[in-house]
Amino acid sequence: MAVVGDLGLPAALLDPSVSVDTLVQRFPELADGFRNLLAPGEDAPGDEVRRAALVSKLLLNVFGTGTGDVTATQLAAWQQDAGWLTQALGACGAQGGAPGGTPGGAPGAAAGSGGPGTGSDTGSGTGAGSGTGPGGGPGAGYGAGAGHGPGTGYGESGRELSGVLADLEADLVRRMRLREVLADPALARRLTPSMSLVEQLLRDKANLSGVALANAKALIRRFVDEVAEVLRTQVAKASAGVIDRSIPPKRVFRNLDVERTIWKNLVNYNPEDQRLYVDRLYYRRTAKRTTPARMIVVVDQSGSMVDAMVNCTILASIFAGLPKVDVHLIAYDTRALDLTPWVHDPFEVLLRTQLGGGTDGTAALALAQPKVADPHNTVVVWISDFYEWNCDAVFAGMEALHRSGVRIIPVGSVNSGGQQSVNPWFRQKLKNLGTPVISGHIRKLVLELKNFLA
Repeated sequence: MAVVGDLGLPAALLDPSVSVDTLVQRFPELADGFRNLLAPGEDAPGDEVRRAALVSKLLLNVFGTGTGDVTATQLAAWQQDAGWLTQALGACGAQGGAPGGTPGGAPGAAAGSGGPGTGSDTGSGTGAGSGTGPGGGPGAGYGAGAGHGPGTGYGESGRELSGVLADLEADLVRRMRLREVLADPALARRLTPSMSLVEQLLRDKANLSGVALANAKALIRRFVDEVAEVLRTQVAKASAGVIDRSIPPKRVFRNLDVERTIWKNLVNYNPEDQRLYVDRLYYRRTAKRTTPARMIVVVDQSGSMVDAMVNCTILASIFAGLPKVDVHLIAYDTRALDLTPWVHDPFEVLLRTQLGGGTDGTAALALAQPKVADPHNTVVVWISDFYEWNCDAVFAGMEALHRSGVRIIPVGSVNSGGQQSVNPWFRQKLKNLGTPVISGHIRKLVLELKNFLA
């Protein structure tokens, strides 16, 4: 306390019940001190102790989660503090968005108030303030795969931090009496959707009814819409198809290839009157291939794959909205379910999944193989950790698809942290087949699919 006082810092800096948001609202001059606090760089002379005090506040609030029950207000406050931690690492400056996975720099949900930007705190002992925070506001939730927060462009250490924060948040969600919170519309409105929260809602949806179920669905839909907004931007530049050179170009002015026409007619240039005489016009081919590409997305819905399942279900719906892409969606554990009729609505798909259980990819193969009509125009995206009870049979089926001409894209994880364990036997087998497992950010999968459609 004496050191903090000598530095001219407020005593609230040492109180774990006071959130960083509340601290910055009360003492605005601290905001710049927290930004990029842990980014590489040298301290000015005499600033080491002040820097250490601010770092201690972040570590105290983010990692001192305690034990016992957690309220919706406390969860929201922790999410905002975790957002400040990622911003202190310089995540916002590198990514151009809000920390913590909130798309587009959207403000985090208010903790204990009616909405962002009110400038109030709860006064309930949690110290969870509301407001937009720095740079658009500390975001909410980790593991959303939305492209923000640590783990995106920060190497192994960033991915490790992202995994740790996701685990901490998941623990807080488990300790929260979620059913009671969802039954109270006022408390439910304070919840900020995140991957950990969505996972818990999907696991518990069978035990919810009435108001609680309606609030749970609203939270899942909010999360789906936020992630979809980010992924849709990444997919937007996907190619509409390959030029079909078997169709002659249409001879209209907008298709005229001026440069080629000039080049081909240079032999007709008359230096005496300095004129180029054109005896043939050249046109660009613009007709695209009309055969739709077929995309079969196979998703392991066991509990260990919830992050990848949510992201890829949303991604499948986005690609399904593109022209000339025929998307099919299959979810499996020990049984397989064809979710193609709902592929355009990831919210409905998620409500029809049942997390947990074993993993039997042969059931998914039985549904996927009949859907392959034109192997060379088909891609199978298989999302799993590949811990199968019958590895040989599943690999043999995937190998047969590959040999027939189908493009196989195995995916081990598509979250922001890339923290996903993949069966090493399967990983090596698929690598030897020439189809290595993708593990990491969902942008990798988007790039692979866009290359296929190009």
